[in-house]
Amino acid sequence: MLVLLGLEVPLGYFYARGEVSRFTGDGRHSAELLAQALEVRVERRATSDVPELVSDFIEGNGSHVLVVDATGKVLADSDEAIAVGTDLSAQPDIDAARRDRSLSTTRENRAVQGDTFTVTVPGSSGTTVRCVVRVSYPVAPVTAKIHGIWTTLALIGLGLLVAVAAIAFALAHWVTGPVRALEHATAELADGSLKAPPTTSQGPPELRRLAHTFTRTATRLQHLLQAQRAFASEASHQLKTPLTALRLRLENFEPYLDPRAHGSLEEAVGEVERLGRMVHGLLALARLENSATAPEATDLDAVVADRAATWTAFAAEHHVDIMVTGDPAGRVWAVPGALEQVIDNLLSNALRVTPPGTAITLATRRTGDERSGGGRSGGVELHVIDQGPGMSESERERAFDRFWRAADSYHEGTGLGLPIVRQLTRAGGGDVILKVAPGGGLDAVVRLRPVVEQPTGTPRRARSGQREEWVSVF
Repeated sequence: MLVLLGLEVPLGYFYARGEVSRFTGDGRHSAELLAQALEVRVERRATSDVPELVSDFIEGNGSHVLVVDATGKVLADSDEAIAVGTDLSAQPDIDAARRDRSLSTTRENRAVQGDTFTVTVPGSSGTTVRCVVRVSYPVAPVTAKIHGIWTTLALIGLGLLVAVAAIAFALAHWVTGPVRALEHATAELADGSLKAPPTTSQGPPELRRLAHTFTRTATRLQHLLQAQRAFASEASHQLKTPLTALRLRLENFEPYLDPRAHGSLEEAVGEVERLGRMVHGLLALARLENSATAPEATDLDAVVADRAATWTAFAAEHHVDIMVTGDPAGRVWAVPGALEQVIDNLLSNALRVTPPGTAITLATRRTGDERSGGGRSGGVELHVIDQGPGMSESERERAFDRFWRAADSYHEGTGLGLPIVRQLTRAGGGDVILKVAPGGGLDAVVRLRPVVEQPTGTPRRARSGQREEWVSVF
């Protein structure tokens, strides 16, 4: 567009100037020729021929001619609007022409119904002026011609713009086609598998090479992911047998050992059991990182009640109560079976540090609801509160690191329980943090996304068919 403006505007401007210059030049020249012819008639006193010459002159050009003699009296008017003999010597252009000066101007003329280019020239021989001729040419034809050329230039420019835009669109489509294919392939790869690799035969050479490199990289990544998944699924079966056999062999040593070595044997068996739980925990984390399970709507209240009932009997053996408090939380988004594992891990950790005669509290509450001044689209929190020794701020920051355990923790811990809890929670779009409980101890806060729009029909309970995929690491 800038190039067209730079070319067409000057071209149209110079063409318009040329047309105006040609129009005014031709008009002035024609008026001078008419004045010379009329001057001869006046000099010969053949004024009766003046109207005929005037009629011949205006034929075909639509101009208006007025002829006066040397004294300023009208000899002829092509429009016959001014009577012959009328004195016009006082008019500026007539007066100037009587003094042998030509004038030209653009003004409105009722005789031609519009603006005219008016030329007033003397009919003289030497310095003697015998008549004055005023010719008014309508400017409408030349204006229409100029407008026509501007319209033609505009149409040419528009046509060129449309053609260039079509070429640019086709070129952009050709260039961005491989980019869109790469975007689609990247989204598929992010979802876990690349089903439609981008074509490497379209687009610019650089994008074809990029598509080829991307396909090769994606193929390599898929191979590595498949190998990792195969390892995660096979390693558990391959490691269970030797660990179980090692434990049985150690237990078989008990009748043959000196009673003083029984303590060391029990510690060795305990370490083997902890190694088994650690292996299961690592495999669970690997499955979590490799899986792409979509979150589902889960009834948090039902899951909390179910897990509290399951753990009540086990907690009673340690003289610890499990209390469920809080308002109904409703349905939240979570990976199927994840909430059960999250609560199991947190209850296991809390029960290990809670002294006898105290209680573990499971509390649910909504955040951002009407009572807190927000909307119903707030979050849902699950609190698992114990009355144990708690953790320092630095310990709470490191509690979610893999294999990390507090200095005073029991030796059977693997340091994988809380990392699995965080991974399961984040898989459903939530998070988990540790806080200091109001009365001492630890408050594990699980933040979950609520299901805002309740679907019709009976709400679905969270599936537990995948519990074998996630393990509680105590």
